[in-house]
Amino acid sequence: MKAGTAQKILLLVAIVALIALFKVFNLQQFLNLEYLKAQQENFTALYHARPFLVLGAYMLVYIIVTALSLPGAAVMTLAGGGFFGLIAGTVAVSFASTIGATLACIVSRYLLRDWVQNKFGDKLIKINQGMEREGGFYLFSLRLVPIFPFFIINLVMGLTTIRMSTYYWVSQIGMLPATIVYVNAGTQLAKIDSLAGILSPALIISFALLGLFPVISKKLLALYTKKTPPSED
Repeated sequence: MKAGTAQKILLLVAIVALIALFKVFNLQQFLNLEYLKAQQENFTALYHARPFLVLGAYMLVYIIVTALSLPGAAVMTLAGGGFFGLIAGTVAVSFASTIGATLACIVSRYLLRDWVQNKFGDKLIKINQGMEREGGFYLFSLRLVPIFPFFIINLVMGLTTIRMSTYYWVSQIGMLPATIVYVNAGTQLAKIDSLAGILSPALIISFALLGLFPVISKKLLALYTKKTPPSED
């Protein structure tokens, strides 16, 4: 067995083990709205007593949840607003979610890309060509439309040729508007009964239009440049 294959198997076993522990010990109970609402006062008091420790622990848990594509990221984002307020909560969630998403993308690329390339290489050609043409613009559009589950974007983008540095900063900027909306809603955590209604249809459409704007602008500029003859000096 090659060293690279052995490392991939070990990583896969570790991921499966972590997910299994999450299920066996029913850790999902700590990532639901009811539990966080019940514990809001305790967490807030602990945060005021030891802000850096609590903030760091929160971000670490958020990164793990996102990196392993576990359920609970949306609730944790609300909790960020409820526990830390709008500014600190937004900063913590923005960096934790982006780091976790990038790790998920890296794992997807490391574990799955070769296998998918061998099986569906011909189908990935157009996707990779599209990424080379649009690159960050395309990812930015996906990130700004909250109707697409972010964990799917993380896994699928790992199969493309996008650079991880580009993936990171575009994801951080693209996810920021929805992050602010959720964290701001979380500042009223005690009054929230469900995740439904936080993002209104009008708000989703606004995000979608904002996400499509760079791509459309780029295409219109390319069309204009193609039709406009070069000026003669």
